[in-house]
Amino acid sequence: MDPSVSPHGLLRAEHPALDAYLAADEVVDHRHPAVLERAAALRQDDPVATAEAVFGFVRDRIDHSADVGHWSAAYRASDVLAAGNAICHGKAHLLAALLRANGIPAGLAYQRLEVLHGLNGVLLPGSSWWVRLDGRGNRNGADGHFATTPATERPAWANDPALGQHHYSTLYASPPPVLLDGLRRARPGAAGFGYLPLELPGVA
Repeated sequence: MDPSVSPHGLLRAEHPALDAYLAADEVVDHRHPAVLERAAALRQDDPVATAEAVFGFVRDRIDHSADVGHWSAAYRASDVLAAGNAICHGKAHLLAALLRANGIPAGLAYQRLEVLHGLNGVLLPGSSWWVRLDGRGNRNGADGHFATTPATERPAWANDPALGQHHYSTLYASPPPVLLDGLRRARPGAAGFGYLPLELPGVA
């Protein structure tokens, strides 16, 4: 098995410079004191172990809103950490922030399901491959696991090609505008995903 070949397709960085996947911005705000504190608490002696600890924290300790019936509408990483729950996109933003705060390049990846699903891509130390990580949370049929190579990627949801489901090949440093516009329309306490785009228009 070629470790560089993902069963979910190639994942390519949108930006050639790794600095874009370490930067802080409005959404992946890893310079926020609470995010820095949590990142430090999760840090291990080995960077790969740090990445796994961060992944486990987001997957298992930050609830998916739909699983617990608490709809925070949080999407900024620091707000997700404070709320303790978010939909997949908020969890992906927090995962990216905690990894970046620990000096591990991380971006935002997407999957076309019934609505647009958010997950992450990470570049682990010593690797030349971006690897998908899906910290959605393993409840209600989801089954995401930590991976260190593209060949071993285990996202939360399998694709059904007959329904047009697929993983996008672009790894973003920040949320695409069409998604960010939707996330800004979410309201605390309002259940559902009606504000999310169904897909990323014009993107493979």
